[in-house]
Amino acid sequence: AVVLCAYLEIGGIDLRDRSVIELGAGTGLLGIVATLLGKGFFVCLFKAVYNCSARVTITDRAAALEFLESNVQANLPSELRPRAVVKELTWGKDLGNFTPGAFDFILGADIVYLEETFAELLQTLEHLCSEQTVILLSCRIRYERDHKFLKMLRSRFSVSEVHYDYSKDVHIYKAQRGSHKDDF
Repeated sequence: AVVLCAYLEIGGIDLRDRSVIELGAGTGLLGIVATLLGKGFFVCLFKAVYNCSARVTITDRAAALEFLESNVQANLPSELRPRAVVKELTWGKDLGNFTPGAFDFILGADIVYLEETFAELLQTLEHLCSEQTVILLSCRIRYERDHKFLKMLRSRFSVSEVHYDYSKDVHIYKAQRGSHKDDF
């Protein structure tokens, strides 16, 4: 999560006025940082101020939600807390609670490790994606099964490695539907 947070901060990715979802949040670090990086206001010619902050949905399974909510409350300034929503999501099961294609960015840190969840994770990514959605996943490639997931991801999305942190041996992959290669 730390590597993807740093990448978001230095990578020139503008999260303001974007809809963001974090999958398998755990502690919520990535979603909290996305909320902080997505804060912003726009002042028009008439001096009206419009909130253009990111809307961040931070998800995990039911067992993690109490701790996750506690971290969000403890680590976000009160004015940003309404922009971050903690919500239950078990991959492949709770998809009816999420509008298809409603997110500009899908973030996931170290969520590729259990082979039995790969099909449900892909199903969830497909449900949450529009043609413009950018998926950013950070992970270590530890085992052959991790390569298997990347192969499965490439069969449904255009995938490229956008960053590698040598010191932590963490890769960041960008995925989008079809052959969509636009910069974000």
